Amino acid sequence: MLADATLEKKKLHKGSFCGNRFCPMCAWRKARKDALKISVIMKWLEAEYDKAFVFVTLTAPNVKAEALQAEIDLYNKAFQRLVKRKEIAPIFDGYIRKLEVTYNADQQTYHPHFHVLFVVNKSYFTSRYYVKQAKWLELWREVTGDERITQVDVRRLKNSTDKGAAEVAAYTAKDSEYMLSQEVFDVFYNALRGRQILTYNGLFTTGNKLFKTKQLNQFREKDTTEYVWILMYRWGMGEYIEAEKRGLTPEEQERLAGQMVEEADDDE
Repeated sequence: MLADATLEKKKLHKGSFCGNRFCPMCAWRKARKDALKISVIMKWLEAEYDKAFVFVTLTAPNVKAEALQAEIDLYNKAFQRLVKRKEIAPIFDGYIRKLEVTYNADQQTYHPHFHVLFVVNKSYFTSRYYVKQAKWLELWREVTGDERITQVDVRRLKNSTDKGAAEVAAYTAKDSEYMLSQEVFDVFYNALRGRQILTYNGLFTTGNKLFKTKQLNQFREKDTTEYVWILMYRWGMGEYIEAEKRGLTPEEQERLAGQMVEEADDDE
């Protein structure tokens, strides 16, 4: 970790992490980094294309453990049918789709659902192509073949700072749920392993490529903190323990000054 003179402001500099999507620490870091990236891409779309955003949550009734994998497969196929429908295809220039699964311990059921962020023209909301919430619900029922579905949440995001970016990037599954028992964990693991959780399409795909090659850095926040210490932590006794502390050399301070927020995380 890097730290300022008071040791109050700290920032990750380098680290060794497992990267497993079921590791609580790695899942938290992944969600934070995805939220940052999505927010930056949205700022780019606003600045370069004058775009707006629609946030849609697609759900269906909960299912039992043995039906979870098939239900996720159904969701994937239904979504592809949805975005090809004549009412939906003309309205967007790209989307980010995130799969999330929650667990109801009282009923012992699982709830897969999609959070989808569509990029649209600002004129969409007053155009003849505008799709009302009731129509989204009707179409989602049709493509899933499930008339039991009672709700589809549709919201216009105010701008790139709206919490919708964080919701799209949120945890695929909460460790407080999948760690309840080995049986529950196995259901989550078998249903989610090998699946593409976060999907980019259209202008969001372009933005994702530009972000990875640091071509969107002008839309990122710069870290103005003056770091003077470097701290090394190791995991032990159930927590991270400080193992080493030293001052940064003048050369290191100069090299690290003015980095982007979370820049150290990008290349891990």
